[in-house]
Amino acid sequence: MLSIPLIFGSMSGLLCEKSGVINIAIEGQLLAAAFVSGIVASLTQSTFWGLVAAPFAGALISLLLAIFAIKYAVDQVIIGFVINVLVIGFTGFIYSELLVEYEDKWNSGPSFASIEIPLLSKIPIIGPVLFNQTIIVYLMYIIVIAIQIALFKSKWGLRTRAVGEMPVAADSVGINVNKLRFFNVMLAGFVAGIGGAYFTIGSVGSFTKMMTAGAGFIALAGLIFGKWTPRGAVIAALFFGFADNLQGTLTIIGLAIPSEFMLMVPYIATIIAVSGVVGRVRAPAADGIPYSRGNK
Repeated sequence: MLSIPLIFGSMSGLLCEKSGVINIAIEGQLLAAAFVSGIVASLTQSTFWGLVAAPFAGALISLLLAIFAIKYAVDQVIIGFVINVLVIGFTGFIYSELLVEYEDKWNSGPSFASIEIPLLSKIPIIGPVLFNQTIIVYLMYIIVIAIQIALFKSKWGLRTRAVGEMPVAADSVGINVNKLRFFNVMLAGFVAGIGGAYFTIGSVGSFTKMMTAGAGFIALAGLIFGKWTPRGAVIAALFFGFADNLQGTLTIIGLAIPSEFMLMVPYIATIIAVSGVVGRVRAPAADGIPYSRGNK
């Protein structure tokens, strides 16, 4: 459960970075989607409409990233951090001024119930874990599989990897590099938006200030640790979720290990990965480099 938003965030980062756009704004995408889905679900008392609204909130944040990073060639790392700060500040202000004071109306939404898949949920050990979950988790399965297949088995996937590795070559065969990058960044926002909804309607129902708690940055770390592949990112997210849960378990059983050490695990693992200890890790060659026909 702790890995679910990390997986969505990693898939969002993957779609962007395979296209050559660095996505530091995953945190903002997750937080904005959690915020919007919580409010919409509260106002409508419907988890369905909360889930529908969440991807559009993530896409709105992606739109800001795409406009500034692709159209205006602003430094992608800087604009990502600026977007994160903008979302944190905006959601924090609205939470303090509106959601706290009018909680019954604006911040008391329902949450999804678990859906038990017949037969599969009865499998020992893995059945209850994988097949007795909310609709958001089942959407995650579909999205991860679809990205894995499409990225390596479809024309769109080939073109995406081309514009992320060598946009000049892609442009020379008629691929509109920036148009494809723009599309993929927007698609990444939709994916992250579903993950953001998990924080509210997928679990507690209501929104709290900065409730993503750095999940976007851990998702980015998972993407790097997973070597920019869907399967690798999922494995990394599961590992980081395990480490997150482990810190609570160690506290309960009384081991004198500061929780801060466990919180450091995703970032330490990422440093180890990029240092080459666990094998060669290489980002897409054109990652973070704006493209125009004049910079061939």
